Amino acid sequence: MSVSDLAGNTEEVILDRVGSAAVIRLNRPKALNSINLPMVQAIRAALDDHADDPSISAVVLAGEGGRAFCAGGDIRVLFDMGKADDPETTRFWREEFPLNYAISHYPKPFVALMDGITMGGGVGLSAHGRHRVVTERTRLAMPETGIGYFPDVGATWLLPKAPGEVGTWMGLTGLEINGADAIYAGLADACVSSGRLPDMIEALGALNAEAGDKGVEAVIADFAISPGQGTLEQNRALIDRCFGFDTVEEVLDALSGEDDDFARHARETILKRSPTSLKLALRLIRAGRESSGLVECLEREFAAGLEILRNHDFYEGVRAAIIDKDRNPKWSPATLADVQSESIDRYLGGRHGTLFPDHRL
Repeated sequence: MSVSDLAGNTEEVILDRVGSAAVIRLNRPKALNSINLPMVQAIRAALDDHADDPSISAVVLAGEGGRAFCAGGDIRVLFDMGKADDPETTRFWREEFPLNYAISHYPKPFVALMDGITMGGGVGLSAHGRHRVVTERTRLAMPETGIGYFPDVGATWLLPKAPGEVGTWMGLTGLEINGADAIYAGLADACVSSGRLPDMIEALGALNAEAGDKGVEAVIADFAISPGQGTLEQNRALIDRCFGFDTVEEVLDALSGEDDDFARHARETILKRSPTSLKLALRLIRAGRESSGLVECLEREFAAGLEILRNHDFYEGVRAAIIDKDRNPKWSPATLADVQSESIDRYLGGRHGTLFPDHRL
């Protein structure tokens, strides 16, 4: 089956060759390259095809349009299917999460160009790769608590690995960070000016097909610039003081004790998020610290996603954010105090083996 067939003949994924570099381009610029199921399938098919091609030195994943690498998954589709109790609702996650894992273990050098908006599912397509490039235009976030969801696509494996409590700050606030912050958080490796990305792809394509990761690293290093110091590094001590607790209430209390604009903004932002999502996200991030690997986290996230579809906040969050666009979600329960720990346990009760039945933890 061709990529055009998989993508519904809309060319939502464009396959290109630049010398020895295979380039996969996400091509939904009006939707900020948000990914849907056909795109997931097309990317996976291309990766499978390229993996054994001896003429390919590296696989590059990029976004078209100049504004976004990938703004995440197409949540409107999940909203509509979930509302309709469509039995195929979870198929997107069933194929997206294994794609995230495949990227993390891809046999050829995999280069993600995180130019522009890189959020949610876009982080899953990039941050698990071996060569992750940001630019001066990068705006990265895991904003899911703002729509009644939680950081997924393996983020509960990635975020706990960030320095100190930086990942906890990202998961709870959902606020955007820049390229310097992304590198500091361990979600990217190098910064390249957006205007030089075409030249860098050309240089990657000039590599011998057997150059391997060292050859790719050398090319990226030739184009890399200093990203400077980001906000997260500047506020690391405060983040660690305030976000090292195991309850959201304690985090908020700690933030209220800081006479600092960064802390006030974080606290004000958290108070607008779904109380259920906040408690779930913190539990998942803490569980990620003790996990055996990415697969365990993906399985846990998938189980939590199934429960999300049975409850109010996801549908209300999407309604307020992208349907009615009133930015005024009515969460239920409405406060952190009303979210019982037993209710969060339901999201974490899934069994291992749904997505990766043959994988041993």
